[in-house]
Amino acid sequence: MGYLKGLGVYLPAARMSSGEIAALSGLAEWVVREKLGIHQKPVPGPGDHPAQMGAWAAQQALAEAGLEPAQVDVVLSITEEHKEYPVWTSAPFIAQRVGAERAWAFDLNQKCASFITALVVAEGLLASRPEVRAVLIAGGYRNGDLIDYTDPAVRFMYDLAAGGGAAVVTRDGPGLRLLSSRLKTDPSLAESVRVPVGGTIAPLRPDNLKEYRLRVAEPERMRERLEQVSLSGFLEVIEGALRDAGYTAADLDYLALLHMKPSAHRAVLAGLGLAEERSIYLCNYGHLGQLDPILSLWLARAAGKVGPGSLLALAAAGVGYHWGAAVLRWEAEGVWS
Repeated sequence: MGYLKGLGVYLPAARMSSGEIAALSGLAEWVVREKLGIHQKPVPGPGDHPAQMGAWAAQQALAEAGLEPAQVDVVLSITEEHKEYPVWTSAPFIAQRVGAERAWAFDLNQKCASFITALVVAEGLLASRPEVRAVLIAGGYRNGDLIDYTDPAVRFMYDLAAGGGAAVVTRDGPGLRLLSSRLKTDPSLAESVRVPVGGTIAPLRPDNLKEYRLRVAEPERMRERLEQVSLSGFLEVIEGALRDAGYTAADLDYLALLHMKPSAHRAVLAGLGLAEERSIYLCNYGHLGQLDPILSLWLARAAGKVGPGSLLALAAAGVGYHWGAAVLRWEAEGVWS
């Protein structure tokens, strides 16, 4: 058991508009807005580096949870691999920036499913290690740097944005009680999306620097496979987590989904029998990777869509290919008030 009792979100001030994306990609602006579902997205300023954005969000989350940095036992970073430095762990940096000097720290990466997986890990730490009472999950994201807008194969990633997100998970409430979770992986798409240079297979050289971008290895194969498994993967983990918690989709008050094209977002809601009002579509934020569930929950709280007694589900998917869902109930007054 664990309780999510503090959230933090950092969004850079700069924005890229649908018109700018259209101009860079050659797409009509209506396609960017209506088919891809991007009205605008935050993009980084000069000081907006991933782990640092995660640290700023972490400071908010700790303040909201009413915890001093010295009370944090574990810092779990979900900062993306594209960060301040290559071959570098960001969790100690975040711990340093927030003053969690007593905590031990480590990084976790499952692409855009990382936050759901981090909740599973945090709950396991609380269950198995009596000395752990507070886990800080935090990270930053700016994979938008790696998008080539002239490559139609990565069109589904034109929404990649920049920002930071954080959550505090504690042994004791009040807060959002973690009831259950489900994770799923389809390894058939293990090499479908990656930066093809800069690793041990193709080290960086002066003549391949322009290929240091996110690329799709076999676009047609990936499209066909995702048509078969994407929606079913979402429904499997969400319905499975709800079932494990003793609920069905009909009981949900809110579903926090990552940004995806509008038709896919509607398909997940329809598959669960949920009205569109039970979620928030992130068309003004783009895709913050693994931070989208945090952002969606943060927005839902501000909009009054969730409150004491609410049953919520968080769901995400990441290339690799992973799906994850978690079910939570807001159990007490006072938290986030």
